Amino acid sequence: MVRKAAVTTVSNGSYLQGQANGRLPSMDSGQPAQEGKVVLKKKVTLLRGISIIIGTIIGAGIFISPKGILKNTGSVGMSLTVWTVCGILSLFGALCYAELGTCIKKSGGHYTYILEAFGPLPAFVRVWVELLIIRPAATAVISLAFGRYILEPFFMQCEIPELAIKLITAVGITLVMVLNSTSVSWSARIQIFLTFCKLVAILIIIVPGVIQLIKGETQHFKNAFAGNDASVMGLPLAFYSGMYAYSGWFYLNFVTEEVENPEKNIPLAICISMIIVTVGYVLTNVAYFTTISAGELLLSKAVAVTFAERLMGNFSLAVPVFVALSCFGSMNGGIFAVSRMFFVASREGHLPEILSMIHVRKHTPLPAVIVLHPLTMIMLFNGDLYSLLNFLSFARWLFIGLVVAGLIYLRYKRPDMPRPFKVPLFIPALFSFTCLFMVALSLYSDPVNTGIGFAITLTGVPAYYLFIVWDKKPKWFRKLLGK
Repeated sequence: MVRKAAVTTVSNGSYLQGQANGRLPSMDSGQPAQEGKVVLKKKVTLLRGISIIIGTIIGAGIFISPKGILKNTGSVGMSLTVWTVCGILSLFGALCYAELGTCIKKSGGHYTYILEAFGPLPAFVRVWVELLIIRPAATAVISLAFGRYILEPFFMQCEIPELAIKLITAVGITLVMVLNSTSVSWSARIQIFLTFCKLVAILIIIVPGVIQLIKGETQHFKNAFAGNDASVMGLPLAFYSGMYAYSGWFYLNFVTEEVENPEKNIPLAICISMIIVTVGYVLTNVAYFTTISAGELLLSKAVAVTFAERLMGNFSLAVPVFVALSCFGSMNGGIFAVSRMFFVASREGHLPEILSMIHVRKHTPLPAVIVLHPLTMIMLFNGDLYSLLNFLSFARWLFIGLVVAGLIYLRYKRPDMPRPFKVPLFIPALFSFTCLFMVALSLYSDPVNTGIGFAITLTGVPAYYLFIVWDKKPKWFRKLLGK
């Protein structure tokens, strides 16, 4: 492996010497490009970009339990409306990231855009929380779903032992880490295959649902908006659940430097992916209601399995396998994308410099990938994962809202920045308001967990001054940081 200097990418795709701390260099800088550097290759085509987005958005949730939205809306019609509106809002957010990805051609996603718009402190806090808590916990949660559903066909008549789930989960996590450390091309190819499996799984539900509709099975859609009245807090919480189900549309922006022709492929991949996911999610929920009543859906532990058992007989055994493959795809896409955030943060001097090393032959950010392995294993075997995610779920939307607000700020701060793709201003305004509204809602509805999460996030502030600003560190401390 070789140490890659702090660099940034300009509009023509060359690399420039960057600053170790603080702002990104100007996109129109006239510095000469450096030759002979080992860099991440541009191997993400349009198809691979689509597979990254779809493959990370569609996890286990749509197959296991989409009842959170139904519970908080109180009716079938309103739940389908929320699924549709959340898809449109997510498309708005994705379009904002498409603009950012085409005018700031640097990997890193949230971190890079916050750094460019608001400076190093909030950017460091974002990557600090992501590295220590959010990504290991989120990876462990989706991996546990993989472990449970890959074992489901072998334990049909009894409860799956928890130790067996955790052991097969650990194997799955290790396999994903090895794959992403070994080859960008192979991890992208497998992601395309797993995305295909996800879409097949959705079609396995949608097609029988359409057949049921043709047969006249519409009794659960009669008086679709009648039912239990949702509480005042219910509807916003339903939107929160829906937006969480669609989250993942931002992952392509984490690998911008590896995307072929990003000005064209990033907006195209985002638009195609979000249309496919939104239509798929809505039709899947329609299919569920052709066979399962609202009350039965609320009682089901795994809606897709219940649906398949009623319509497909023995073929329903295939559903847990497809759910497991779907979870594996989310694991693979998440690790592939987020490792680039750590790579870029290290390149900017905000994480130990070893994380910005690239394997000299495989051209993968090997240390940035494997740093997640021990942290995820600790979470898997010792952490209260769901509490951690509840503590920090608000942080995701806070920083995404901050990123989109930064887009508006950059329109005025740097009006001359090249913008090959530009969205109408009302789109980022509406989306950032939605994100900040959900953050405010979580503070009101669950002040204890949100307060704990806010405190965990704020630990990034003293960490920033200790690790980044303090320039009189002892020699042993500098060696520990790889300085």
